[in-house]
Amino acid sequence: MPRHPNLWNPMNDLSAAPTSLKANILRHLAYTLGKDAEHASTYDWRMALSFAIRDQIVEPWFASTRKTWATGHKRVYYLSMEFLIGRILEDATVNLGLRDQAEEAMASFGQDFRAIIEDEPDAALGNGGLGRLAACFMESMATLGCPAYGYGIRYEHGLFRQRFEGGRQVEAPEDWLKQDHPWEFTRPEAAYVIPFKGHMEQQAGREVWVPSETVVASAYDTPVVGWQGKWANTLRLWGALPTTMFDLDRFNRGDYAAAAEPEALARTLSRVLYPDDTTYQGKELRLKQEFFLTSAALQDILRRFLASETDLRKLPDHVAIQMNDTHPAIAGPELIRLLVDEHGMPFDQALPVARACLGYTNHTLLPEALERWATFTFGNVLPRHMQIVEQIDHWHKTEHRGRPHYIGIVKHHEVRMGELAFIMAHKVNGVSALHSDLIKKNLFPELHALHPDRIVNQTNGVTPRRWLKMCNKPLSTLITDTIGAGWEADLDLLKGLEKPIKTKAFCKDFDAAKRVNKVELSNWLASHEGITVNPDALFDVQIKRIHEYKRQLLNILQTIGHWEAIKQNPNANWVPRVKIFGGKAAPGYAVAKEIIRLINDVAEVINNDPVSGDLLKVVYPANYNVSMAERLIPAADLSEQISTAGKEASGTGNMKFMINGAPTIGTLDGANVEILHEVGEENFFLFGMTTEQAMARRQDPEHARKAIEASQTLQDVLQMVAEGRFSPDQKDRYHDLVHRVWHHDYFLVASDFDAYDAAQVRVDSAYADRDNWVKMAALNTARSGFFSSDRTIRSYMKDVWNVSSAL
Repeated sequence: MPRHPNLWNPMNDLSAAPTSLKANILRHLAYTLGKDAEHASTYDWRMALSFAIRDQIVEPWFASTRKTWATGHKRVYYLSMEFLIGRILEDATVNLGLRDQAEEAMASFGQDFRAIIEDEPDAALGNGGLGRLAACFMESMATLGCPAYGYGIRYEHGLFRQRFEGGRQVEAPEDWLKQDHPWEFTRPEAAYVIPFKGHMEQQAGREVWVPSETVVASAYDTPVVGWQGKWANTLRLWGALPTTMFDLDRFNRGDYAAAAEPEALARTLSRVLYPDDTTYQGKELRLKQEFFLTSAALQDILRRFLASETDLRKLPDHVAIQMNDTHPAIAGPELIRLLVDEHGMPFDQALPVARACLGYTNHTLLPEALERWATFTFGNVLPRHMQIVEQIDHWHKTEHRGRPHYIGIVKHHEVRMGELAFIMAHKVNGVSALHSDLIKKNLFPELHALHPDRIVNQTNGVTPRRWLKMCNKPLSTLITDTIGAGWEADLDLLKGLEKPIKTKAFCKDFDAAKRVNKVELSNWLASHEGITVNPDALFDVQIKRIHEYKRQLLNILQTIGHWEAIKQNPNANWVPRVKIFGGKAAPGYAVAKEIIRLINDVAEVINNDPVSGDLLKVVYPANYNVSMAERLIPAADLSEQISTAGKEASGTGNMKFMINGAPTIGTLDGANVEILHEVGEENFFLFGMTTEQAMARRQDPEHARKAIEASQTLQDVLQMVAEGRFSPDQKDRYHDLVHRVWHHDYFLVASDFDAYDAAQVRVDSAYADRDNWVKMAALNTARSGFFSSDRTIRSYMKDVWNVSSAL
């Protein structure tokens, strides 16, 4: 018999808990950690504070769950391979309104609150925008009282830890779980068997899947509290356990490695985010990970539904499942399998039930990023699902006789996960206005013609609690002092800054707040990177995953040209610049790794050049993550959003920079289009080709050569790189990279170079006019209200999930 939270109030057992935060910290220090204050380490104090803050989250968490059960409220289930949650402690204190109290408590114990905060490992559960978006969405759903579960994998190591050796990226295992994780609750009762491989056989007149491998998905729950602690949802991460710890018979025969195979399989599944898939074994592991997450989540969803309901045909009335990109696209076939094979529903009923529950968020226009699995791999790992996918494809083709012959889920010995997600979702959304339009026109035009009402736009957003209130205390304090509280939950209130921005007093205070952040970053760079930078220089920042379409190469080539111009005329009235890069390249992405090495080689030369001196510095801190972003973004003067038009789905870093008062230099790509619209052209440094122009340019096979020959600056830059100016120990190190620009410049670095260079000249001119620059920066903050993830989630609730707030 299910236990309904509304029939049992666990808070009755907590009535004796101390109400003082200081007392609760000391209680946990003594009784949870077994330490006294005199001998406690920074780790001990951080854990004690974390447990004390977690106590404050449990009550709204329980209350939210009880209310959802009591009212039978529809829940949202967000499936994502990534949840880049970052550090939790400070974020939780901010949302509970306890940051100042926590800081005062730690000071009373003789502890530095900032040191305590920075002792917390940064959870390595994501790579970039996809995972950070999922984290923002979880926080906004909690803030808005939208009952929700996030489902992901509890990666033991997650994304790799990055370091540089000789300028090259070197990957090492991330060790965020080597210490206890105080925010999670282990749920051994929530465990599900996940099958793989095997074969199909006839049993009682029907085909049955007989798997040859199984693991157990075991749940770990982290509460996610919203603003002011009014509601809390659950992030449930799955860890893999063996169904059999080891084969005792094999062990006793001396075959020790084979005896441990079940445990090795399980640990492998939840060990690393995005294993290198350049080998067959890597591809198989990635597919297994995706199915592991999805099957565990769907089994959990059905168990929860059947705890209070009996008719699975009503599932869409209670359940909304969002597939964050194609990684969980197996959700359609798996939900059908569970409904048909486990619960006896006919296929023709199961398919519409599943589709009515499922939504699909597309995050990419890059064909290679829309996953495709060889039918051999897919059928080998998931033989039952191969059958179901073929059934779905046949059903869709039969339902839509006009479907072109070249369109389908299974084509050319591949299972196309983008097409599968589209066909099995009742709504498909892009993540910016331009991106959603390009999904219709370029990515899925034939499917859009068959389903003209399926694609909707949901422009991304970011949570202002973490990305302004928490990470930028000087600016958030100024905002509250100027327009009052309340903007944290209604970012449109920032428009109230527009009138004060017209005054010299406010602009002086805004500039001072920015400089505080720049001084703090300068000090951090000196202590962690060993480089001294001038905090009054223009801090020019590009932080994101390293990829050719994001065009870090364009940035560093222009930087070389700028450096050479300084050397030719060192006494000109140059605006000092600090060029800051951050980001990781996928382990198997050779070109991206080459770009990383070039940036570091260029930095080595420029930073030691006595002629350019403090007029130009290049900095690339290793191991970019959420915590580093929280340092870099508040201190940034200029936001680099320079992807090739038509390639960036949205971006969320661009929004974080804007909210924190950094004007954008960028192309008409992704959400840059909407940022430009909101902030105005006079407060945005626009350059480069449009999507249509970029597509047309690629039609000329000589486009790169022509662009280079038309630009003396670019010719000179490429010549310096090619002749080994930045790699004196290996003159030909970058010959392949230079050759790529000349002959295979798909992402149009050469074609946009002169326009980008001219835009950077405009940036220098604008920054030199300090009064106007500060107004421009402040207006970016004032006009950023549209980019709150609260607005995005309200739109999902209305247009995709059909769910209301439970508050």
